[in-house]
Amino acid sequence: MKKISIIGAGNVGATCAQRIVEKGYADVVLVDIIEGLPQGKALDIQESAPVIGFNSRITGTNGYQDTANSDIVVITSGIGRKPGMTRDELITTNARIVKDVVSNVVKHSPGGIIITVTNPVDAMTYLALKVSGFPRERVFGLSGALDGARLRTFIALELNVAVSDVFAFTVGEHGENMVVFPRLCTVGGMPLTNLLPAEKIDQLITRAVKGGAEIVNLLKTGSAFYAPSAAVMQMVEAVVFDKRQVISCAAYLQGEYGLKDVVLGVPVKLGKNGIEQIVELDLMAEEMVKLAASAEAVRKLISVLG
Repeated sequence: MKKISIIGAGNVGATCAQRIVEKGYADVVLVDIIEGLPQGKALDIQESAPVIGFNSRITGTNGYQDTANSDIVVITSGIGRKPGMTRDELITTNARIVKDVVSNVVKHSPGGIIITVTNPVDAMTYLALKVSGFPRERVFGLSGALDGARLRTFIALELNVAVSDVFAFTVGEHGENMVVFPRLCTVGGMPLTNLLPAEKIDQLITRAVKGGAEIVNLLKTGSAFYAPSAAVMQMVEAVVFDKRQVISCAAYLQGEYGLKDVVLGVPVKLGKNGIEQIVELDLMAEEMVKLAASAEAVRKLISVLG
């Protein structure tokens, strides 16, 4: 039985914990600084075991001792951007939280794999990598697994086809500077560019880029957590079951795509050791320019970290 710790018992963290423990392949530890919150949510989820039919265990705690020797640690802790808060203030606040979390992860699970979810995820993944001292294969973040799912959803709805027939990669920053190359998106093996006019494709891409904001605007008092937690679970399972599945993740680049010392969403092969390979798409010159511009946007976020 694998052991997976999830730091942060908010909507994303708790839902992710529920999804994983219900599958029955791992015991889960849910951690949060708020007394009673992780314990209460963990107990509630555990009490559903006889109904759902899983035998794995979930524990809620306010400390890190129970996370010792975790195979994977998912970091969802942090704050959302509040009214009047600048982007730099958000980054600085979440950086302090992530730095503390990662220090505890290194202390208690030195051989584990870190998956970052805290936003801005590209910068927080970079920070987690530097603070942990782990090899880049063992530190990566949520990116295209979520963005790509959103884009695939919109394409499938537009064409009235099964989502399993839609293949779409998103790369670059997880945010406004996300990049999509329509010629590499396919439906049943056919290029998307042969199935929809350019204007409609642009509309679907824009909706995917703004996917998180669309949900925030609808909810008014919260943000997305069902799709993000599902995307995290996909990444976790690729590692746990050594799937060698190609998923777009926030990964540290060391020359790939001509970029160095930056974390960016790119397709990677995920297996038992984490990132087994960074997949380099065959991009055209103008596509490389767009990806480089997205990388520059991430560098500006990283610069705030000092």
